[in-house]
Amino acid sequence: MLTAYNLKNREGVSMNHPRRRLLALLWLAASAGPARAANLHRVAVSVPGPGNLLFLPVTLAQKLGFDKAEGIELDIRYVGGGPQAFQEMLERNTDFSAGGFAALGLQRASGKPVVCIAPISRVPAYTLLVRKQLERQVRSVKDLSGMVLGVKGHVPGGRSTTQLFVEYVLRQAGVAVDRVNFVAVGQAYDSQHAALASGTVDAIMGDEPFATRLVGEKVAFVLADFHDLAATRKLLGGLFLNGHLATREDFIASRPDTVARMVATLTRTLVWIAAHTAREVVEALQVEDAEARAALLSVLGQHKDIYCPDGKFSQEQVATANRFLHAADRSEAVQALQLGSIVNSQWAGSAP
Repeated sequence: MLTAYNLKNREGVSMNHPRRRLLALLWLAASAGPARAANLHRVAVSVPGPGNLLFLPVTLAQKLGFDKAEGIELDIRYVGGGPQAFQEMLERNTDFSAGGFAALGLQRASGKPVVCIAPISRVPAYTLLVRKQLERQVRSVKDLSGMVLGVKGHVPGGRSTTQLFVEYVLRQAGVAVDRVNFVAVGQAYDSQHAALASGTVDAIMGDEPFATRLVGEKVAFVLADFHDLAATRKLLGGLFLNGHLATREDFIASRPDTVARMVATLTRTLVWIAAHTAREVVEALQVEDAEARAALLSVLGQHKDIYCPDGKFSQEQVATANRFLHAADRSEAVQALQLGSIVNSQWAGSAP
């Protein structure tokens, strides 16, 4: 059997260097062979993106070969936002979805059989951007009153978590939600760039590493950033479960082994991220575009800790998300829902 130790002996180089360890891991993942691939179960997952920092671990799992190591083969299908990802899953076009946890709660409140099975992030991980031309006019969130705000896609049955978060931030600043106009923008960099550069929107609750690129290109400036752990605790009263992996109730009942393999794949990836440098993560993702690669490296260098380091659910993060959702949506159905009730932690595990 070929191992990293054997690879060292064959090439005559030490495996202690981080880059060599990473290359060895990628080489071994790629060399699983057709015989192994024939036994893999193909698993479809709908993910907002591509290139979104919040859901980077799903893409990274595939790049590192952790899916194949768990006996599955990921078929990642990128969509325009969390609600679209949920819809794809509910329509049985995919088996799993990634999205914002609060938005998943809206789906459940409207009667959809969705279940959260693994955490990804523990902060909102959004950046509030404003068009560069408005830099003198907009100095605080209050100044967004009367403007057009871009949010991720909207489908029947629920708003996106980005829209819920924008509404929450506006209320915190004393701005009534009906004082702004919401426009749907895509999840990809090109769509967010076009919306701001054309003036279609005045501001956007954007994603990294896109925000870093947009600021660098002088298309936008940062009004508020929501990646910092301490700032999240101050704003929301605790760390906040946002990015997550979900599936349907019937899929859990019919294919629990596949659910276990999918969660194990994601957990391995989150643990790997926590143990490696930002540069190693970027190298593993094999980002071809130089600007995108530089922006991602910059963001991960500052905010690699946005991800759940052990892949376990946190009671604190679920409770914070529950308070947030109840504050963001006052409907009877949402107020009756406890987000903890849509979490199944039997595979990921949980901690305080």
